[in-house]
Amino acid sequence: MSLIRVVLVEDHRVVSRSLRTYLESFNDIKVTGIAASGEEALQSLKEWASDVVVMDLLMPGGMDGIEATRIVRSRFPSMRIVVLTASTDEARLIAALRAGAIGYVRKDAEPEILLSAVRAAARGLSVIDSSVAGTALLDLARGEPRKDDLTERELMVVRQLAYGRSNREIADALFIGEETVKTHLGNILSKLQLTHRTQVLIYALKHRIISLDDLDIKR
Repeated sequence: MSLIRVVLVEDHRVVSRSLRTYLESFNDIKVTGIAASGEEALQSLKEWASDVVVMDLLMPGGMDGIEATRIVRSRFPSMRIVVLTASTDEARLIAALRAGAIGYVRKDAEPEILLSAVRAAARGLSVIDSSVAGTALLDLARGEPRKDDLTERELMVVRQLAYGRSNREIADALFIGEETVKTHLGNILSKLQLTHRTQVLIYALKHRIISLDDLDIKR
């Protein structure tokens, strides 16, 4: 079993210490660092070498969790971000996903949902707390049918990307080379005017390429 290295970005010490105790009660998780703000996290993330960052949205300082998520994803593309927040604002959910978060969990959710989100994120998969996601993502899923000029092969890659799969996993699933996957990904992002692969989840739901039932969403 591979060890999942986790960083907690949370300004309330009681919460961060409780999270650390809970997550490290499982043999496959190690908390390598705790930061009280986005700025503090960005200063130390390289040293902490985490696989997953659990990110609060509302923190002190000039940078909120959404902006911190965007910067982390741009500087450390291999790190996966799970948002853990008290906010029930659907707009923040969508903003967090667009910024690059792969998971979204409310602070009052069952602890097992956070655990599932962290483990899934380490594998490149999305877990979204349905107590927040239900209405927001369903509204997106009811959007207009897709009108973009994607080929059938590109649509197949979009589905795989929406599931959070790596280039190698997509290549294996579609029986194509990784370089071909990279070419398709570049074409897809260009055609859809997206900046990173996590945004494909929003697009795929909005244009009914996948449905909520296709995702690993905890209810």
